[in-house]
Amino acid sequence: MLPASEQALAIFGRGQNCAQAVFSTFAARYGLDERTALRMASPLGGGLARRGEVCGAVTGALLALGLGRGSDLPEGKEAAYRLGQDFLQRFEARFGALTCRQLLGCDLGTPAGREQARESGILRTLCPRLVGESASIVEAMLSQGA
Repeated sequence: MLPASEQALAIFGRGQNCAQAVFSTFAARYGLDERTALRMASPLGGGLARRGEVCGAVTGALLALGLGRGSDLPEGKEAAYRLGQDFLQRFEARFGALTCRQLLGCDLGTPAGREQARESGILRTLCPRLVGESASIVEAMLSQGA
């Protein structure tokens, strides 16, 4: 099996958004089919439906962590919150921010911002790094039990 980062990058390279790429990488490992995972994460790209909020690579990762180690019981929420906080700390330590707008330096919610992102090339350079690194962090956390 390919490392999660390579799988996520391949999915992202097919035109899926950042959240879809990260989340669907882990779907089959936990009994969720890829098409369902892609549909579930489809509105999360561009920082929550192109709002520039939390990066889709982050939301996709949180969904993957929930799928792999989350809880369906109310008393399991605290452990799930700690798991999510650990991921957020790791991601933010590597990239300095959690929001799409801050990470990319433009607002994908506007046509001008999307054009700026295309022209600058960040969608081909930075976004794949965010996707690959998010998938790597999730893979490490799930395999370590951390």
